[in-house]
Amino acid sequence: MSARDGDGWIQCDCGNKHWGLNGAAGILLVRGRQILLQHRAPWVHNGDTWGIPGGARDSHESVLEAAVREAKEETGIDSDYVQPIQTFSDVHGNWRYDTVIAYATDDLTAHELNDESHEVRWVDIEKVSELTLHPSFENSWPALLEILNNLICPR
Repeated sequence: MSARDGDGWIQCDCGNKHWGLNGAAGILLVRGRQILLQHRAPWVHNGDTWGIPGGARDSHESVLEAAVREAKEETGIDSDYVQPIQTFSDVHGNWRYDTVIAYATDDLTAHELNDESHEVRWVDIEKVSELTLHPSFENSWPALLEILNNLICPR
């Protein structure tokens, strides 16, 4: 395995600091009308908020590899039960967060695997906005919701 070279803060063109020297990636797992969300521990950046498993991308990783690796590290998922569909990119000039949208089979299980998480839970899509969301996930949620609604209930 190549070295982990993605951890670190970068000053973004948008004026904010972001985690991930090579950008970051996460996975939005969909099962029926639910998505898998992670309640972040209070001590992490933007802690005590809900978002998707994800984190810094290493220079040698594809977006999919980084998203799956992070989800395995944080929630213990088995990628054999995941079918990637498409990727949504939140581009900030010199930095970006890529969200891999993927179907999860009924056999996929997830749980808190390290101290970065308080809880991992399947949440009804209609109830996501009721949670205190990670600020970046909250900003992307309207676009992600539109994608999900087109995937689940194509027009």
